[in-house]
Amino acid sequence: MDDTLLELWGLFASAFISSTIAPGGSEAVLAYMVAKGLYTNQTLLITATIGNTLGALTTWGLGLLAAKKFPVATLLSPKQQQALALIERRGVWVLFFSWLPVIGDVLCFAGGWLKLPFITACIIILSGKFTRYAMIVWLFT
Repeated sequence: MDDTLLELWGLFASAFISSTIAPGGSEAVLAYMVAKGLYTNQTLLITATIGNTLGALTTWGLGLLAAKKFPVATLLSPKQQQALALIERRGVWVLFFSWLPVIGDVLCFAGGWLKLPFITACIIILSGKFTRYAMIVWLFT
């Protein structure tokens, strides 16, 4: 595997990990790669968006699995309970904000817990992630 492909996989992995319950800094990686100019902005935007969306959907899936094993919402942490209540009040559209640090992961987990419509959740999560990364690309171009 050549170095250029390895760098793109690195961006993908950083974006994926950043969107799960593990901390990460995909925005900094993306900004660096945009500023470096070795790839088209579209390639970087798509790579980061797909990685981050798949990470968010992994967290959504963990929420779905948790709901099957532990159907009582009182087992959730206070942050998860707040996210659950927010999504119950606002609906699937709140998942657009899944790009927000810390709370975004909790929103995705809660979305899975509530068994929100998967395709709709995918589209809304992807839209939020794309918008955030598009702003980073624009700022560092």
